[in-house]
Amino acid sequence: MESAVTPLSQINEKIARSARIAGRQPEDITLIAISKTHPAERIAPLLEEGQRIFGENRVQEAEGKWPQLLERYPDTELHLVGQLQSNKADEAVALFDCIHSLDRPSLVKALAKAMGKAGKRVPCFVQVNIGEEEQKGGCAITDLPDLLERAREADIPLAGLMCVPPFGVEPAPFFALLDKLARDNGLSEAEGGGLSMGMSGDFETAIMLGATHIRVGSALFGTREG
Repeated sequence: MESAVTPLSQINEKIARSARIAGRQPEDITLIAISKTHPAERIAPLLEEGQRIFGENRVQEAEGKWPQLLERYPDTELHLVGQLQSNKADEAVALFDCIHSLDRPSLVKALAKAMGKAGKRVPCFVQVNIGEEEQKGGCAITDLPDLLERAREADIPLAGLMCVPPFGVEPAPFFALLDKLARDNGLSEAEGGGLSMGMSGDFETAIMLGATHIRVGSALFGTREG
C-alpha cells in the first residue's frame, strides 16, 4: 500500500530532488518546520509523521505550547528563528537547541552569560542583513567579521550564517553572497559552516546554492493562525 501524500512528504521529495541536482546528499539538508503562530494541535500531526525539528519566532509563544509536546516527543529539536531580545537570553538558552538570530554584540554578551549559568552551549547562526534593509534584523555585512570574533571569544558555538533575502526579488544572488561570506570569514564545515537560508517559496534555490538548513512554514502548515 502506498504511503499517503502529505505536505511533509512532498517537501522532503523536493529536498531530495534539489539535493541530487546540486550533487549533494539529501540528508545533509535539515528541514526546520516553522510552527510559529500555530497551536499544538496543528503541530502534533507533523510530529506523528516523524518531523522532529521545529522553528519558533518568540520565546514566550514557544514556552506556552512546547513543554507538553516535548514530553511526548522528547527527541524533538527546537530552533529559535525570530529576533531575540537580550533580556530573554536565559529563557532562550533553556528552551532552544539552536538560535538563528545572533546579530549584535550585546546579544553575544547576554547569550554567553546565559550559557555559562545554564552550563549549556547552544549553537548559534549569525544573522546577516543580506539585503541591507533597515527594517530587518541581522548584522551589517561590514560588521560580520567583528561579530564572529566576539562570538568565538565568548565561546559561543557557531552553527553558521543565516539570512532572509529581500521580499519580491530573485533570492539566488543573496544566497550566493551568504555562502561567500561564510567562506570568506573562515566558517568551514568544521566550525559552523552551515547556511540557514531558504523558506517555503525558495528553498529549492537555496539548496542549489548550499543551504544546510531550510525554514519552511506555510508549505507545511498552510495559512497562519495569527
